[in-house]
Amino acid sequence: MLGAEEYGIGTASLVAMGCIMVRQCHSNTCPVGVCTQDEALRARFSGSPDKVVNLMSFIAEDVREILASLGLKSLDEAIGRTDLLKQVSRGAPFFERGEKMQLEYGVQNTMRAIGARSSSRITRKFGMQSLPEGRLHIRLEGSAGQSLGAFSVQGLLLEVLGDANDYVGKGLSGATIVVTPRPRDRRSAIGDAIIGNTCLYGATAGKLFAAGTAGVRFAVRNSGAKAVVEGCGANGCEYMTNGRAVILGPVGDNFGAGMTGGAAYVWDPSGRFDQVVNPDSIDWYPLAEMADEHVGEAKAMIEEHARRTGSLRGRELLDNWEATLGQMLMIVPKEVAAMLLARKPAPKKKQAERA
Repeated sequence: MLGAEEYGIGTASLVAMGCIMVRQCHSNTCPVGVCTQDEALRARFSGSPDKVVNLMSFIAEDVREILASLGLKSLDEAIGRTDLLKQVSRGAPFFERGEKMQLEYGVQNTMRAIGARSSSRITRKFGMQSLPEGRLHIRLEGSAGQSLGAFSVQGLLLEVLGDANDYVGKGLSGATIVVTPRPRDRRSAIGDAIIGNTCLYGATAGKLFAAGTAGVRFAVRNSGAKAVVEGCGANGCEYMTNGRAVILGPVGDNFGAGMTGGAAYVWDPSGRFDQVVNPDSIDWYPLAEMADEHVGEAKAMIEEHARRTGSLRGRELLDNWEATLGQMLMIVPKEVAAMLLARKPAPKKKQAERA
């Protein structure tokens, strides 16, 4: 469109046009004074009806020119003409030459399975494991729809400033997913839900960091991915066969049901884990009593979580690590627990007594 100022259309007129989208004209509370009888509000609008008419006239002229260039006579003729659309792609340097790229977009909850198609192209071009982490870094702001990062592979880093719906990381196959509140919301959002239900379902590899709580059935059938979240609903880590999950907050009922592999680390300051866990196939122990390698693994995952997401809870737990360690549990399948206990060194206090 030609420049608005060139035709006497001031900023106030453009703002007024934008306020049509506010959809409150009928309530006599127009924020810029266009559609109101309140004199105090009307005084805010410095434009004139003629300028608004002028703007719409030039918009109509531009539309006619675009339609004519397409060989169409009206907008009705453009409906359904998908053959006239051409996708504009910014990822060619990466997909064609493997160059490192960072792309930024807004996202809405109607946009589903973001990352799946890109991962298909990555696999066809480079294979599933040849690219380093974050070779293609996609930053999104808003609310992602279902299945963010579904089946996404190594080389892809998906970062969301906002939140995401159900099935985040479904079938995750090597990619890294980071979901964090916007910086201005991080303090007020502590303990809030940030990803939906059944996240990390059937994941085989990759990482997920979410600076908030997950819904029910978190990490169900996880068989290789690593994840850090700040709480989850019922049936967490159900039927998990491998991988690691760090949960820095309360968990729901039936935690660990059918878990046969992998491990979970749960921060349990209230001591209520015993009330919600399913004891049929798992055992749990104070992390402070486990081998140093397990303590180190849990701490390293929390450190990476805090670094990637800016999590205030993660940082506070690390800053008070001695107290945090005393409130952490390690959860493993019964078969694994027997092996861990068999090779666990004697407590340091008893070793000193023997000496």
